Amino acid sequence: MAAAGGSVFASGFPPGIPRHSYPAPRARRLALISSTQRLFAVSTAEQLPSAPTSVPGPTPTTEGELGQNRRHWKDREPNGSAAASPFMEDEGSELEGKKRLEDFFDLAKDLIRSAGGLPRWFSPLECASRINNSPLLLYLPGIDGTGAGLASQHKKLGKIFDVWCLHIPVMDRTPFTDLVKLIEKTVKSESHNSPNRPIYLVGESLGACLALAVAARNPDLDLVLILSNPATSFNASQAQSLVPLLEIMPDQVQLTHPYLLSLMRGDPLNTLRATSEKALPPQEMVAELSKDLLNMSAFISVLADILPKGTFLWKLQMLKSASAYTNSRLHAVKAQTLLLISERDQLLPSQAEASRLYRAVPGCEIRRYEENGHFLFLVCLPALSLSLSENEDGNGIDLVTTIKGATFYRRGKSQDYISDYLPPTHSEFIKLYESSKWFNDMTAPVMLSTLEDGTIVRGLAGIPYEGPVLLVGYHMLLGLEIIPLMTQFLIERNIHLRGIAHPMLFPKYKEHGSTLSPFFYDAFHIMGAVPVSGANLFKLFSRKSHVLLYPGGAREALHRKGEEYKLFWPEQAEFVRMAAKFGAKIVPFGTVGEDDIGQVVLDYEDLMKIPYYRDQIRRNTEGNVKLRTTATGEVANQDMHLPGVMPKIPGRFYYLFGKPIDTEGRKQELKDRKKSHELYLEVKSEVERCIAYLQDKREGDPYRSIFSRLVYQTVNGSSSDIPTFEL
Repeated sequence: MAAAGGSVFASGFPPGIPRHSYPAPRARRLALISSTQRLFAVSTAEQLPSAPTSVPGPTPTTEGELGQNRRHWKDREPNGSAAASPFMEDEGSELEGKKRLEDFFDLAKDLIRSAGGLPRWFSPLECASRINNSPLLLYLPGIDGTGAGLASQHKKLGKIFDVWCLHIPVMDRTPFTDLVKLIEKTVKSESHNSPNRPIYLVGESLGACLALAVAARNPDLDLVLILSNPATSFNASQAQSLVPLLEIMPDQVQLTHPYLLSLMRGDPLNTLRATSEKALPPQEMVAELSKDLLNMSAFISVLADILPKGTFLWKLQMLKSASAYTNSRLHAVKAQTLLLISERDQLLPSQAEASRLYRAVPGCEIRRYEENGHFLFLVCLPALSLSLSENEDGNGIDLVTTIKGATFYRRGKSQDYISDYLPPTHSEFIKLYESSKWFNDMTAPVMLSTLEDGTIVRGLAGIPYEGPVLLVGYHMLLGLEIIPLMTQFLIERNIHLRGIAHPMLFPKYKEHGSTLSPFFYDAFHIMGAVPVSGANLFKLFSRKSHVLLYPGGAREALHRKGEEYKLFWPEQAEFVRMAAKFGAKIVPFGTVGEDDIGQVVLDYEDLMKIPYYRDQIRRNTEGNVKLRTTATGEVANQDMHLPGVMPKIPGRFYYLFGKPIDTEGRKQELKDRKKSHELYLEVKSEVERCIAYLQDKREGDPYRSIFSRLVYQTVNGSSSDIPTFEL
């Protein structure tokens, strides 16, 4: 359906569009529907469309344990109604049919039907349903110039951004510097209209050069750069050799297009593997592969229209000038920058270029994708995912998840980890759950909670649903208890925990010497980890959140040999008065099981005696924000290290959540330091009691060993609940 006041055109852009390069005000866009029913809006000053209708996609579900554990959500609510979803709405979910390479070519065909003209902006109507105060995202295309490179992600991006895409007509020959000025004028205009919001420039290859050039020319503007395989390395690429070849090649010959298409499609082995993983009958598998080959031939035809020989030669020559122009100005780039790098880029030496840009651009962050080719945003073939940010349908990345994981999403001048936070989508949570399922299966967590009358029950029924709630507990070795804890609260009670985290979970990217992949930290960011601070705790309580707090922090999680289940809490009450200010319920809890899966054999004292590890510990500690600098005792020891742990045959994890302690109406009482300290000691004592209870009761669990659990599930089914000790 066309938006009210718009028009329907069989193809191309309507003839009344002004041939200028700059966007009209956001409310003045003309809705357009092509013959393929692709919805998008084009910059114009002639007609006023009504707001486009957004139809949200269905929410994906999983079978088995995840589905079974969600069946009681309705009964968990105080009023008996179904729980409100803690997830961000899935846009463009897998049940709708993921946009793949076909969608890029469908949209590209619509766009290249234009009779020409100058570069212009268009905004897909799929991006119309966005949250309040969404920042502007300008997509700057690669050498194709269509602006359709994000076609597979329009819906999801449109939920959190106002998306504009730059379209450069096929026959346009605007020089690189003029394109820079075009974008610059748009950026300045929009920055003036919304001075307190950042502007995102998302560019791939040539578009990344445009983004860097604009940022270098405008260091005082609030820009966020998301750059995929920047073409700043063009002078070191093999693509240069195509220029003399194209200059002598007859116009009728288009030898480069199968090569470019192969780059868009990624590793052909992934295609074969994806088809074989579907376990189709032989005849259907052959039919699907044959259909894929037919599609490929059709794509080559469209690619020839997008990049005829003359245009392709012009774009390669532009890449040369773009690389030189941008590299000479890198020193002036001050914008927040995230590099998305393909380690199997066959068009540009992106892997080496990332290291160079990291050194040249201050504050640059990098995410590397080991299995990806040049066109990160296009390839969506089923493959084994290596990170949450990789697209569910394959080795193309999910840009929204990437931005969220890298904590690059903000709506103001500075990052606010509370107001700018975007909850995980259902599909993101499922992906996290499935990636950690092996750990849940290995540890078979037993979760117990305490009802108001003091009765201990299996499950989380004793956890108050209405916030604010503060869960205060013991941090097991390496924080291993967090994974089952976060997932089980969402599955069983529909409660999203916001963890108060050490700054080490928010590290700056390090080109060398990083112990863990950035994607490890990204998963915690997506699930809602918040840097520890009184201001963040205040904001979470004011939003009635369920907050997870470990007073022992890093000292507890990185404990020494023989210190299992020993609390290292500060002497002063850190959280009691804040909880009382908001009438929060405090739930003390204990966890047991770390000694059943591993034993510390090299602790902090041992590592500090080895020069290599001593230097590494000092570097890691110096690179983090210092906490509790005025504290005394062992809790003040915040040196960051990874102890050496010898694995054991897995036992079982146990959790006990004590009776909630209500602080409602005790604000004045707990302003008294003595009273607040008494409550603090009560909470600490309750945590120790929970630990002691679990240590004693697990001795009577016939299924504490992984072998007995395997036997039980062999007999009763792999999805059956495993019993535990008598309560």
